[in-house]
Amino acid sequence: MVATLDDTKRNAIAVKLASLKALQQLVIENEQLLLREGLDAEIADRIRNFLKDDEKNLGVLETVIGQYGIQAEPKKNVTEFIEKVRELFKGSELSLYEKVSQHELLKHQAVMSGLIVHKAAQKVGADVMLAIGPLNTINFENRAHQEQLKGVLEILGVRELTGQDADQGIWSRVQDAMAAVSGAVGSAVTQTSDKSDLNIQDVIRLDHNKVNTLFTELLQSDNPQKIQEYFGQIYKDLTAHAEAEEEVVYPRVRPFYGQDNTQELFDEQAEMKRVLDQIKAINPSSSEFKDQVRQLMEAVGDHIRQEESTMFAAIRNNLSSDQSEQLATEFKAAKTRIQEKLGVVSESNV
Repeated sequence: MVATLDDTKRNAIAVKLASLKALQQLVIENEQLLLREGLDAEIADRIRNFLKDDEKNLGVLETVIGQYGIQAEPKKNVTEFIEKVRELFKGSELSLYEKVSQHELLKHQAVMSGLIVHKAAQKVGADVMLAIGPLNTINFENRAHQEQLKGVLEILGVRELTGQDADQGIWSRVQDAMAAVSGAVGSAVTQTSDKSDLNIQDVIRLDHNKVNTLFTELLQSDNPQKIQEYFGQIYKDLTAHAEAEEEVVYPRVRPFYGQDNTQELFDEQAEMKRVLDQIKAINPSSSEFKDQVRQLMEAVGDHIRQEESTMFAAIRNNLSSDQSEQLATEFKAAKTRIQEKLGVVSESNV
């Protein structure tokens, strides 16, 4: 009987991602508060641009966590830290300079958390690297925000101490620093130029790519523990993906994709879930186990090809960009809820 392993490495990354999401939510709150502080036009424009990026990146983080497949709670000390910062920002104890200084430190914490997740994923598995891939853009943008916040701090600090503006040239130095960051960070993270949210095709394709990687890792492994771990993740990922599609995506596409085509997708996923439960009862050390996994992989591959060709084409031809992005948001929310229902929440008591 295959049981889902309590894989400490994967759970630790899940907790780190949950903590990063909580920090991202605090960053957004702080930027909204900073914009009420009567900033000059230059600084206010930069903060507004940060806020736009950060609101978009919160959605990207939610996508990453859904792709990763393990819902977790932030570490207790992170939650306590966030509450303290939240109270400070809402109070009158800190000057504007001090608030921005705290905000820059938050950005630094987010950058380090994101880079650590990236580096840790390299040690855990190719499927994890694939799942956290969209995090790379957030890492880059947070680092670029940091460099701009240093310029803001220089301006505000001089004003606070002297009542006068700092010498010219600050923003030129900031641009040089951002260019250097682009080169240095580029080796660790990948910046994308697409600022829009992911659409439903993007999100489903990310799921498909991850499960294909998991199948490959399982079939290449001779370690019974790793085989068990990979199958446990395949079971959770495919189940949550299928149920979210059946709840959100298939009913939405049925009117223009057709009753027969849509029912075929429903039927294929019903068979897939039946086979998953069948494999779950087989000893992972037996040759039958991998034989059954190969058959499942082929069936899932056929299903993926249909979705990514004809269903995706129907979506492109019948839904606007906004509708496709909204469908992705609904799909991600459903998948998160299903993951929690399936009992894949990693609790942190640290």
